[in-house]
Amino acid sequence: MAQQKGIIKLKGKIGDISFYKTQDGHLAREKGGVDASRIANDAAFVRTRENGAEFGSSASSGKVLRDALRNMMMTASDNRVTSRLTKLMTDIKNLDSTSLRGARTVGTAIAQPTAKALLKGFNFNSRAILGSVLFKPYAVDAATGVITMNGLSPINDIAYPSGATHMSVKGSWAKVDFANNAFDVQLSNVVNIPIDANANNVVLTPAAAPAGPGTDLFLLQIEFFQEVNGVQYSLKNGAYNALSIVEVA
Repeated sequence: MAQQKGIIKLKGKIGDISFYKTQDGHLAREKGGVDASRIANDAAFVRTRENGAEFGSSASSGKVLRDALRNMMMTASDNRVTSRLTKLMTDIKNLDSTSLRGARTVGTAIAQPTAKALLKGFNFNSRAILGSVLFKPYAVDAATGVITMNGLSPINDIAYPSGATHMSVKGSWAKVDFANNAFDVQLSNVVNIPIDANANNVVLTPAAAPAGPGTDLFLLQIEFFQEVNGVQYSLKNGAYNALSIVEVA
């Protein structure tokens, strides 16, 4: 891919060159590559077909996780979260030590502790990493999904953005079946507190235990608001909000 320079930026095709705009700027590329029908049928491209099948499976696993957490991600995610999740799912898929090449999946690999360790700590908003926002220890009860923080003092324990007057903390317990692309998510209560020096005991309790088979994921989210005339408004469309997978079981 080539970067377009100059005052006039092109979109569309001129001959075999395509001009287009991405989040990385205005780009151009020349048509090329092997015919799709040959890749699909030629024995010389069997490795390519295997890689493609596994990539598609990893992308599907990333999508099911995004679908499961869409309500939380709406206020705490970055514009590269899809590609970052796909890469993570590919790394997890590679831990599948029982399936044949081309048939390795996240659904099989996720049973391994090393795979769960890769998933734990994933941040959906790279602009607001939970560990750089929250400095108070918290505890996750994997049996009940309850997340607790004792003595949370926003002034001392939170790296809050300029202009924020309040913050909300919430959690969720998700059960994601990567093998069958199914999920159930139970959200916790929301604790909204002013950003001051007062100490708060935060207890986030899911509405119920999620149903069905799958991997248990526990998430913690922090959102920031500015209060104006009694109404709290989200800061910069959630750019400062953090959302992370804090435990996997």
